[in-house]
Amino acid sequence: MRLRLTILPFYLVLFISLTSLAYKSVAASSAVADSSFSMSLWFENFKKTATPRQMYQFLQAMPKGGELHHHLSGSGFSEWWYELGADPTKNGGYTYYTQVSDKKCQSDKQSALRFHTISETTWITLPDCLQQNYTELALLNENQKQDFMDSIRLHTPSEGREEFFSTHWQRLNELTANPTLVSKILLLNMQAYQAENLQYLETQLNVRYAKKPDGSPYTPDEALAIYTHVLTSEEAIATGVTVRFQYALVRFLPDAEAQLEWIYSFVDKHREIYVGINLVGREDDMRGQPKRFASTLRSLRAKYPKILLAFHAGESETADSNVRDTLLLGAERIGHGLNTIFDPDTLLQMRNSHYLIEINLISNLLLEYVPSFDAHPFPEYLRTGIPTALSTDDRGMFDSTLTDEFYIAVTEFNLSWEEVLTLGTNSLQYSFLQPDVKAQQLALYHQRVAEFENQVALDTVPTQTPAFRAFICKFESELCSGDKE
Repeated sequence: MRLRLTILPFYLVLFISLTSLAYKSVAASSAVADSSFSMSLWFENFKKTATPRQMYQFLQAMPKGGELHHHLSGSGFSEWWYELGADPTKNGGYTYYTQVSDKKCQSDKQSALRFHTISETTWITLPDCLQQNYTELALLNENQKQDFMDSIRLHTPSEGREEFFSTHWQRLNELTANPTLVSKILLLNMQAYQAENLQYLETQLNVRYAKKPDGSPYTPDEALAIYTHVLTSEEAIATGVTVRFQYALVRFLPDAEAQLEWIYSFVDKHREIYVGINLVGREDDMRGQPKRFASTLRSLRAKYPKILLAFHAGESETADSNVRDTLLLGAERIGHGLNTIFDPDTLLQMRNSHYLIEINLISNLLLEYVPSFDAHPFPEYLRTGIPTALSTDDRGMFDSTLTDEFYIAVTEFNLSWEEVLTLGTNSLQYSFLQPDVKAQQLALYHQRVAEFENQVALDTVPTQTPAFRAFICKFESELCSGDKE
């Protein structure tokens, strides 16, 4: 097997000759495949003969449309957070401290969380006793550094829903208020998605409470300008990934209605980059039920032109009316939608409709909403005409990728090539992109798919093997057991 080592942005990849795959990796050819070639038949045969490594490489190389359910603050891999948080020259001049000791102090400012992370401007306000519990992030020893990174991802079988919702963001804490740092997390995501052949990212980004290095607040417009500056950089443009934002509202906050009013106003002023609003947070908190927001949304619709809504709903293993109630709020897309399977009237309403369910297979498994993938309703939705698209949710905290999601979908549910393409098309057709840009993105996707199918027919698909993330190595250990013929 011939190996040529090359460096891609933030990824180390091995270009592997396709003598080890079901197709050959050679220079791109301008030749046209025989008109008798059937991609659908080829894919059915490929599924029967491909090794896990071959299937994964194929899905990695395959053109992907959009990623629609993406929490930016949950999508930074642990090593990214540490590298940026520990280096003021990379994060805009901020110094951070993280809690490494739980020595009890007489202070109401004490956090019970190990690796609760704060800025230097907060640290200097703490009593001496509490200051001693914290260590500068850059000065962690190797064991502490590893523990810090493990603390913001689900990395053991005993961790699940409570660990995720109750500790991860609370540990990141003030890191997420740094727009320079988080804008670099955005760029790293774009570069990672470039390696996965994705063309559109619709991510959730909030800018209202961003802080400067001295602890003073940025205005929301100042913070947003930092992100848009990154998006216009040569590095971002080179990825070929188009980005738009949603503004997220945590559903159970006591002032959620007032925040929703502010968000509507802000999104209305920035429609060129903000394309929608998302309602997020645990649905088992009764303070965040969809009906709470009905009157507020009605009054806002009387004041502003239409703003698209993609609300979390149905992220539960038990039956309730949240999906139906969320559709009644005016949502165009449903995030998760797991328990829609228990609501036949709503299922019927969503068939062949303009509503889409954002499917997050890995998230639903790791957060214990399904006991196994074979209990997931995704194939029922897909094959009864309910529009669906695959997404990653919080890929950094799950240590997973969008290719992982497709690998799970294909290998667990035996997707046909037509179904794979339907998922890709849906991820753009149901995006909140401006209509002219959406049309361009759909045309680009279909062009890329046609070129890819031609490459498959001619055995000229260029492939690369990424550094597999932890989730897929646990799920399919053969992928990570070394290079194989």
